[in-house]
Amino acid sequence: MSTSKNIKPFTEIKQLGEFGLIERITQKAKSTRKETILGIGDDAAVINSPQKVTVVTTDMLAEGIHFDLTYVPLKHLGYKAVAVNLSDIYSMNAEPAHITVSLAISSKFSVEHIEELYSGLLKACETYNVDLIGGDTVASPSGLVISITAIGYANENEIVKRCGAIVNDLICVTGNLGAAFLGLKLLTREKEVLKDNPSQKPKFADYEYLLERQLKPEPRRDIILKLKQADILPSSMIDISDGLSSELIHICKQSNKGCRIYEEHIPIHQQSKKLSKEFLLEPVIPALNGGEDYELLFTVKQFDYEKINNIPDISVIGHITSNPEKLEIVFSDGTVTPVLAQGWNSFRV
Repeated sequence: MSTSKNIKPFTEIKQLGEFGLIERITQKAKSTRKETILGIGDDAAVINSPQKVTVVTTDMLAEGIHFDLTYVPLKHLGYKAVAVNLSDIYSMNAEPAHITVSLAISSKFSVEHIEELYSGLLKACETYNVDLIGGDTVASPSGLVISITAIGYANENEIVKRCGAIVNDLICVTGNLGAAFLGLKLLTREKEVLKDNPSQKPKFADYEYLLERQLKPEPRRDIILKLKQADILPSSMIDISDGLSSELIHICKQSNKGCRIYEEHIPIHQQSKKLSKEFLLEPVIPALNGGEDYELLFTVKQFDYEKINNIPDISVIGHITSNPEKLEIVFSDGTVTPVLAQGWNSFRV
């Protein structure tokens, strides 16, 4: 990588070696949780599970499949890599406490690049009160791969699975849907424009919210806390990483139930509606199939409706039905069509 007299040269990773790199990028990782007995620095971490069950999830992000460094800042990527894992823990109605981080790094990355990535990782840990307790680094022939394992805790009787929905349960979603997908389409469009006109500035005005939803998603810890404060235990729950349709099908399939949802009740942000028109899309299409929103999809008993209605940022979009062969969406014109899984699938890329 070229440098000038006024620019500090990048440090090649091979100058530090694996252990030197680990020591440098983890020196700011401090353990703050009482469950952490031994963190980074030994053959393995030691954690204590205080009379609760342990919830574990792993997610992997691969360059060229899950992210494009042309428009994704490394700091944002680090934050997002943690956030998407914590979202899985929250969707089980558990509290995340620890993560491990493993990286496969190619020679195009310098030590400073990895430090920038870790600054985002550690910021997410700080925001959500999570300790970084270990991981691994290896060389990669090309690109960057990030694998994170998140560990959380919950009382066994408070764990919420995908399989608990029953007939007449209300189907709820948090926030709004489709924004992250549209943010990605915007970034991709402007990248293509820059290929032909390198001097042209990206047209991001009026769509900052959509970009933030794509580049820096936030798991819905706030909703989990509000549900507990309202004494509501969902009957089933999942986070929306692959699109509303796909996640709803997961809940119905594992609960052996059907569903009916209503287009008019699906929450869509105004910026999403505006950009959908630019791309000649019906706004409900990204909402159903876009993915990467990291909102929560869950079901509750009908008698909890008043409680749910008093919690901001939750929308009731339909109900659970008895026939597992009928998963339906009712459109505003009265048309009824099947809910189909058309969300993200990395093996179709």
